[in-house]
Amino acid sequence: MRTLIEDYALISDLETAAMVGRDGSLDWLCLPRFDSPACLAALLGTEDNGFWRVAPATRLPCTRRAYQPDTLVLESEWETGTGAVRVTDFMPPRTQLPGVVRMVEGLSGSVHMRSELRLRFHQGRVVPWIRVAESGTVAVAGPDAVWLHADGSVPALHNQDSTVLEFTVAAGQRLSLTLVWSPSHRPEPPAPLCVPAETALKETRDYWRRWSAQCRYQGPWRDAVVRSLITLKALTYAPTGGIVAAPTTSLPGCIGGERNWDYRYCWLCDSTLALSCLLRSGYREEARAWLDWLVRAIAGATADLQTVYGVGGQRLLPETEAPWLPGYEGSQPVRFGNSAVDQYQLDMYGEVLDTLWLCLRAGIPMPAHVWSLVEALMGHLRRHWHEPDQGLWLVRGARRQFVHSKVMAWVAADRAVRMGELLGRNQSLGQWRAMREDVHREVCREGWDAQRRSFVQSYGSSALDASALLIPRLGFLPARDERVRGTVRAMRQLDHGGFVRRYESDGRGVHGVDGMRGPEGAFVSCSLWYADGLAATGHPQQAREAFERVLAIRNDVGLLAEQWDPDTGRQLGNAPKAFSHIALVETAFALSAAPLPAGGPGHRRGRRAPATVRPTGSAEGSGSGDATARGTAAGRRPGPPGIR
Repeated sequence: MRTLIEDYALISDLETAAMVGRDGSLDWLCLPRFDSPACLAALLGTEDNGFWRVAPATRLPCTRRAYQPDTLVLESEWETGTGAVRVTDFMPPRTQLPGVVRMVEGLSGSVHMRSELRLRFHQGRVVPWIRVAESGTVAVAGPDAVWLHADGSVPALHNQDSTVLEFTVAAGQRLSLTLVWSPSHRPEPPAPLCVPAETALKETRDYWRRWSAQCRYQGPWRDAVVRSLITLKALTYAPTGGIVAAPTTSLPGCIGGERNWDYRYCWLCDSTLALSCLLRSGYREEARAWLDWLVRAIAGATADLQTVYGVGGQRLLPETEAPWLPGYEGSQPVRFGNSAVDQYQLDMYGEVLDTLWLCLRAGIPMPAHVWSLVEALMGHLRRHWHEPDQGLWLVRGARRQFVHSKVMAWVAADRAVRMGELLGRNQSLGQWRAMREDVHREVCREGWDAQRRSFVQSYGSSALDASALLIPRLGFLPARDERVRGTVRAMRQLDHGGFVRRYESDGRGVHGVDGMRGPEGAFVSCSLWYADGLAATGHPQQAREAFERVLAIRNDVGLLAEQWDPDTGRQLGNAPKAFSHIALVETAFALSAAPLPAGGPGHRRGRRAPATVRPTGSAEGSGSGDATARGTAAGRRPGPPGIR
């Protein structure tokens, strides 16, 4: 039976990550980094493409599982006819070499267990040479070596395909299995761990609990917020501070379709929301590290600014296809790398400058060379903001005059002006103010559809786009403006089973804006932006209902993919998605500032959405204030009007 996307849980050592299914099978692992070639790739193929299952020999899904509170330590339990057993999976935060620890503990009776490791290097393709050494079993192929060590004297069975350990665990017994990667040229095998597995477990658990305790959100959705923040931290590449969009590639937006992208990289469009999320949640060091990564990554000629970079800031991410992998449920092609590096995204200038402004407002110093970067970015943008681009969604169709991109050009000018005023750098402020006014006038004239009473996707189009919901959050217009209220009302047309699509299609499964076939699910982030819009325009009850619908589609351990399909009740797209969890945190802060409805918010977490509740709300109510009011209510110091 195929494992659903929502059946996977995440473990991470802050440099790479693994995806563990409910059947105890670790089906995705890239070593030694997020963007390294996968050595376990059954997620995108079959068991022949690599997996590591540790579970009762019956191979049934676990009875229950959960993360240990406020950690990324995963516990899966099985109740069998002969007894009960628990498998604890974790990756110790990296000190030297990456490793995965799987601890097996008997809870009652006795259970016959089976560990089967089938390594396939270079994206699930290369069969390694397996041999037995004093410290365990080692599999070698090219530059990679993976060592498997088991406590005690459990015999291992080897063949050309895999390494199998079978053993029986009784109540009170524990056994640890440790997988460690090392460069194959090292002359000696690595120690399985620097400390005993029990000590590593305690240190890993303590690390995550210390980190989680820094969260300053104290609202009614604290558990969901902390889990989202842990997920965001887990997607952070600790050596540089870069945050990957997701740890996976090619999980489809449409089962069997072609919307399959590699998200193991860092997008500039995520930068502002990620930084805002971290700062308001109390994580200044992570915000500072993300800023440092951003400044290093974009260093160079402003004309060479890219939409996406590698975790180390690398620019070359060539997109290739892997025909030897059949894809998740036949969704092809499977892609590695991302050609979005070659796309033109005008909004990234606004995102970078908004990120710098948020840092400055938070008291993070701005070195002189960063101000020089601001001037260079604005000099380039002043010459090119009129040009069409491929927009927030990085469509692979023709360039257009996307409204969101123009709004972000306004954001760039606005934040540059505010930074200049705060720092006393007045030389270019007159030009930037003039540009800000020009962009604002043009967007209000060309981006507004009087018939639909809404801002639309691009100039000359009547199609709706959920990115227009960000207009009040970005400060382009206050939430009380009738154009904002009309836009929020119009977004009901993007409804898909109580959730929100990112934009309109032509109804035939072909999206005119990108020319790609096949439908897609509702976007989690867009559904959360809609909740924000409802709250900002005076509809807190409907906003909470929209938020609760998103909480209800998290999987059993609190994770969200990029999309949700209300028709099939399934998560879609790469998972877990940083953008989805960032939006969840931001919405929780926004809604916690509003009065609670009778009974307060629920804390549902399930695999299926509740009965559909259609987005509602009229524009007759009074607005709840602009973004400044929302930010202040969330516990941050007040800032200039319109800034998150």
